[in-house]
Amino acid sequence: MKNCRPGKTGRLFYVTGGQNEKEGMVIDLPNIIDACGLACPQPVVLTKKALAALPDALTVKVDNPAARENVVKLAASEGYAATVTEKDGTFELVLAKAGAGVKAAGPVGEMAILVKSNRFGEGDPKLGEVLMKSFMFVLTESDLPLKHLIFMNKGVFLTTEGSELLGYLAALEDQGVAILSCGTCLDYYGLQEKLAVGKVTNMYTALEIMGAAAKTLVF
Repeated sequence: MKNCRPGKTGRLFYVTGGQNEKEGMVIDLPNIIDACGLACPQPVVLTKKALAALPDALTVKVDNPAARENVVKLAASEGYAATVTEKDGTFELVLAKAGAGVKAAGPVGEMAILVKSNRFGEGDPKLGEVLMKSFMFVLTESDLPLKHLIFMNKGVFLTTEGSELLGYLAALEDQGVAILSCGTCLDYYGLQEKLAVGKVTNMYTALEIMGAAAKTLVF
């Protein structure tokens, strides 16, 4: 990719300036992460580690929209403002400290649900589709403290064009539930441009959300 190069062995990389070493990584000043060519969630993981090591300011380079959005979301959650510029398919994100970060952890009792299939259960496919539709409808009517609904693997077929559940998912989003679809999964199934509800997420963020939730259900 023009104007991009992957970090060496997936680590933070090297520009002119003084060194700061932490946990075996080398971070030089000015603080830049070149995450071009790296698969999700590596750009987010590298950015997270860099912010922990050198928290004042950071520049991140990525070469796809999903990585751009994921790094911007991470920055916001950590209390950083992100300025994004694009040139020749490369996105440069300048992260500057804006105040105390808002972490994924929420009030006690909040729930997350991971949906890893477009059908409910392992039995007959048609029955699985009927059950999944019923499940989503019940969620819209329930009083559960649901805050995150995460779709992985074939689950992303439920959040994209052609899904019969978009109405239920939109209703849940209106109720304050974050509808999140795995960016890697969307890419794998060729659905990146067909996301119809919610936002794109990554494995790192999904794991943080599930770890912070008081209860996580998996279907």
